[in-house]
Amino acid sequence: MTTALPPIQTERPYVLSIAGLDPSAGAGLLADVKVFEASRVYGLGVCTALTTQHDSDFRAVDWVPLDRIVAQCEPLFERYPIRVIKIGLTESLPVLASLLDWLHRTVPDPAIIWDPILKASAGFAFHAIDDRQPVVHLLRKLTLLTPNAPEASQLTGTDQPWAAAEQLSAHCPVYLKGGHLPTQDGQVADYLLVDGYGIRSFPAPFIASGEKHGSGCVLSAAIAAGLAQGLPLPDACRQARRYMNQYLASSPTRLGFHSKIA
Repeated sequence: MTTALPPIQTERPYVLSIAGLDPSAGAGLLADVKVFEASRVYGLGVCTALTTQHDSDFRAVDWVPLDRIVAQCEPLFERYPIRVIKIGLTESLPVLASLLDWLHRTVPDPAIIWDPILKASAGFAFHAIDDRQPVVHLLRKLTLLTPNAPEASQLTGTDQPWAAAEQLSAHCPVYLKGGHLPTQDGQVADYLLVDGYGIRSFPAPFIASGEKHGSGCVLSAAIAAGLAQGLPLPDACRQARRYMNQYLASSPTRLGFHSKIA
C-alpha cells in the first residue's frame, strides 16, 4: 500500500532557482530564495556549483554534474506545480543546452529566465564564448535573458551593448541591465527589448553606495517572482526594478537586505 503524501501549500506560487551556492548568500541560490520569500512566492532551489567566495573575493568553484542537477530537479517537479524557472551559474553552454532541453521535455510550457553569469562580481571569469552559434539555440528556449552590458557584448561579440542587446532580442526578450552603462542626470536605466526593439525603459536614481555582490541574481529572481504571480513580462520587469532600487539602497556595504516592496 502506498502512503498518501501530505498536501502541499497552495497559497503562494512556486518558483525554482537552478544556480550556484554562494556561502556569503549575496548571490546564487541563497540570494534567490531570499528574493522569493520577500516577494511572497515559494522558492525552491537546485545547486549547479559549490563556490568558495565571499562578497569581495572569489576563490574556487566545484561544478555539479548535469545528471546530479537533473536528479535534484526530478522530485521537485513530481511534487510541486512549477512553471517559472530561473537559471543562473552553469558549468558551460553545452550543460545549459542539455538542461534546457530536459526542462522543456519535463515541464509544460515553462517560463525560463537565464541570467548569463559569465564573470563573478569579484572578477573571476567563468566562461569564454568562442562559438556563438549555440547561443542562438539557447535563446530560443528562453522566456527572458537578463545580461548586463559586458555580458551582452560577450554573447554576441559586439562591443556596443545596445546593438548586442538588439541582436539577442531577435531570438528572445532581453532585459538589459544598465549598471555598466553611462548615467544621465543622476539616473541609470534598464531596458526591455523584444524582437530587436526596445519596448520599455526602467529609469532609477543612481546610488553611489549601491554596488552589491549578486545584484544580477537578485534582479532576475525578482522578475521570476513577478511572472509566477501572473504579471505580464513588462510589469514583472517594472516590479523587479522597484525591488532592486530598494535592495541597492538597503545597505552601504556589498551585501544588501531583502524585504517586500514598500
